[in-house]
Amino acid sequence: MSEVFSRWKKQNPKPASELDYVNPFTLLVAVVLSAQATDKSVNKATEPLFKIADTPQKMLALGEEKLISYIRTIGLYKNKAKHVIALSQKLISDFSGQVPDNREALMTLPGVGRKTANVVLNVIFKQPTMPVDTHLLRIAPKIGLAQGTTPEQVEQSLLSRIPSEFLHDAHHWILLHGRYVCTARNPKCAECIINDLCKHNEAFK
Repeated sequence: MSEVFSRWKKQNPKPASELDYVNPFTLLVAVVLSAQATDKSVNKATEPLFKIADTPQKMLALGEEKLISYIRTIGLYKNKAKHVIALSQKLISDFSGQVPDNREALMTLPGVGRKTANVVLNVIFKQPTMPVDTHLLRIAPKIGLAQGTTPEQVEQSLLSRIPSEFLHDAHHWILLHGRYVCTARNPKCAECIINDLCKHNEAFK
């Protein structure tokens, strides 16, 4: 287990979210918008959006219809627009316009589930959380890093197994590995830096 993360760390010492953001609020919005959408499509839409609406107050002033005009290219944009406006209102009314730093509070916000909350806690507040997206759910058990078939099972398995020194950056490394190397259709096993450790190759130790 340590060897896997040691190799990833050597290759990419400071992994980061591929979503563009300028503050905690804009990261929260970007993660909500990224559900069932690519980071690239979200970044393209939010670049002009965040120039005029980078706080809950400005987002609320923008309004749902104008927000839709910015995010129309993103999947499920109507529901996501409703969520972003509603979470902006709740941040103002319940949290003085500030993004809270605990999972329970974050998950009271419209459109914010456990994965989104974990991303915000990890990226903004530097907490050792484990956001399990489709990439982590697919490849963590396949590689041999975790057990489980649901996001929460895989999350808890990873948290219990990953050495503490790698925990903060672990989800970034796994996600990037799933996105660019261990892809669903054509995994690049020949160029994978952990192929000799992978459970899928029956050599994981």
